Amino acid sequence: MLRIEAARGRTYEERMADAVASIPLISDEWTNHNPSDPGITILENLIAFESLQGARVTDISEETGRALLRMAGFVPHKGKCSRMLLSVKGHGGRIHIKANQKFTLGAMVFETKRPLDVGGNHIKGIYSMYDGKFHDYSYLADSDYMMPAHLFGDDPRIGDSVYFICDSLPDEKEETSFYINVDSRFNRNPLTDKADNIFAAMRWECYTEEGFKEIKVKDYTGAFLVSGEIKMKLGGEERAVYKGTPKEGYCIRATLTKADYDVRPRIMEVNAFLFEVWQKDTKALSLTFQRTDSIHVSSPLADEGYVLCFGREKKGESYRRYELALTKQENGRFCLYEKGNSGSFTVTFDKRIYGYEPSKVKDAVKIVLYNEEVMRQYHVGQVLGYDDQEIELPFSHIVPESFSLIAKRTDENGEDIYDFVRPGKKEDDALTYYLYENDGRIIIEDAGDFIGAELYIGGVALTEGPKGNVRAGNLFEAPGLGRGKIFYNPGKGTGGVFRERLEDVKTRFREDVYTPYACVTEKDYETVTASTPGLCIRKVRAVMDENENLVHISVMPGVDEQFPALSEVYRRAITKTLSERRLITTRFSILSPIYVGVAVRATVYVKRHYLNFKQQIEERLRKSVDYMESSKNFGEVLTFEEVFTALEELECVEYVYELFMRPENLKNAALRDSNIYPGENCLLYAGHIDLETITYEK
Repeated sequence: MLRIEAARGRTYEERMADAVASIPLISDEWTNHNPSDPGITILENLIAFESLQGARVTDISEETGRALLRMAGFVPHKGKCSRMLLSVKGHGGRIHIKANQKFTLGAMVFETKRPLDVGGNHIKGIYSMYDGKFHDYSYLADSDYMMPAHLFGDDPRIGDSVYFICDSLPDEKEETSFYINVDSRFNRNPLTDKADNIFAAMRWECYTEEGFKEIKVKDYTGAFLVSGEIKMKLGGEERAVYKGTPKEGYCIRATLTKADYDVRPRIMEVNAFLFEVWQKDTKALSLTFQRTDSIHVSSPLADEGYVLCFGREKKGESYRRYELALTKQENGRFCLYEKGNSGSFTVTFDKRIYGYEPSKVKDAVKIVLYNEEVMRQYHVGQVLGYDDQEIELPFSHIVPESFSLIAKRTDENGEDIYDFVRPGKKEDDALTYYLYENDGRIIIEDAGDFIGAELYIGGVALTEGPKGNVRAGNLFEAPGLGRGKIFYNPGKGTGGVFRERLEDVKTRFREDVYTPYACVTEKDYETVTASTPGLCIRKVRAVMDENENLVHISVMPGVDEQFPALSEVYRRAITKTLSERRLITTRFSILSPIYVGVAVRATVYVKRHYLNFKQQIEERLRKSVDYMESSKNFGEVLTFEEVFTALEELECVEYVYELFMRPENLKNAALRDSNIYPGENCLLYAGHIDLETITYEK
């Protein structure tokens, strides 16, 4: 059996030294401990074997590590492409955009997923209705004119509305997005459920010939609480021009149905009629068609000119390759290839002319488009048939959804047949392999009937993961759409990550272990309270009353008031969160903050030749006693020494002759031994300051 030190990774030299030192304790006849002694040679071999065993015991393979973490409920998160919204900048007309159209920011590439018609719809007026009249905020639609606006005034109320007046609206089948840029001065906790907004709610409507009709909206701003997207589908009713606002036009209206804001909405910018793109660079694309006669393809990759065509001639069979023919004079598996304009072409099958054509079956035709980079290295290897065969791919950081392989085999007649195989496909006799997208390799788990098959790339797109989460406010170019078309992202890219590695999962596991889910200690109560979903919380402190089995929790909201109180909305939200986490036998009480001013009287000798010294000293005094903007928390003692030291550290101060401070409210803060002791839910701030300065003369 291995000794415990073997499992702790001790070196061979350490083990050998211990063994030799133990020989006299075991035998007094063994006196030759030199390397030439046969006994020492045997001992060296045994110690070496023990060292290897120890290293093996302490080593956990990647498969074992993943299995252990899976038992604890932790599996690697999948990789995702960053998503972003773009708007057309400086172009008034409609622009047709193909699927996989690229938008570039330097070397970074974003793409569309489907064909789109963008541009042509613009906001020409933004008007808020509150206090019984319209307020013009049309400048919010101009990205070059960044001036914040309280869109519902100083006191938002139910029924207040904002009207977005447009020159035209998208088609009824199109989904469009607004992006609202909100002043984010306050650190708000994210909502666990976007629909669970405790502060505000809106009803969205579009004006039609029958009046305002409610539309379906996904609001990721929490009714203008945070910056984000508002995704909407305008419906099929006939739109009409609205004439009830100072400027006429097609109208989308948002009306408050709940208005318990802790922070008044302060809007910086409104961008409308945006379209979504993803950070990826498609280098090979496999398209599937059900038609078997004439197929039209339109894609930016078609401009590269590398096209392969495959057809399925019987139901359930593999594909056959069809060569591209430029004329109708060929005979065999051919299809007529006619190149169109701007990244488009048509392929036509005709059995009467060529003698072959795909059957009318499911997924009858596959068209594969390559760029030159992939075409030069699209052959990746051969299926050899042994277990866990590993094949290196010519690319890394692959988008898993985009990846497929083409397996080329021969049938019983010696003709080539082709199959399109995606990662993880498990069927009888199928080729089963797994893609390690970060590293750019595949592991073939089961070769099935594909031993000896040649493998080619059938589709691949690459991503840069978190690098795709670019900041807002960039200008993008779109190769192939012509000059003068610039696109703008009002919000940052989000969601871009690589697939988690084992070490990342371990780190997440360790963080989860130390994240409190049940409130036991005072620190647990503080952590859980501070992270209450949707709230802005600046300070929190928990104090345990063991005699009463009661926890007092003092909370200061992080809102735009000088002395913020704890609203009933905050109390309900915190109570709900803590009730789910507290121990059954423990009670808690939520306390609103109390603010007490500190009066200071000081006489300070200052050095000669310093300007604005009185202002510097007063600012230092105010900063020293202010708990609201500093790291000091509820109930912490304000000591005479720290204020005195803070003054003397100023370069303009020669020495502090006199310093006296006292709380302006002795009910909630006490003065003892020149130190101020605030109550458990009390925060201090600078009150009246009586400062006398004297120039020091040597």
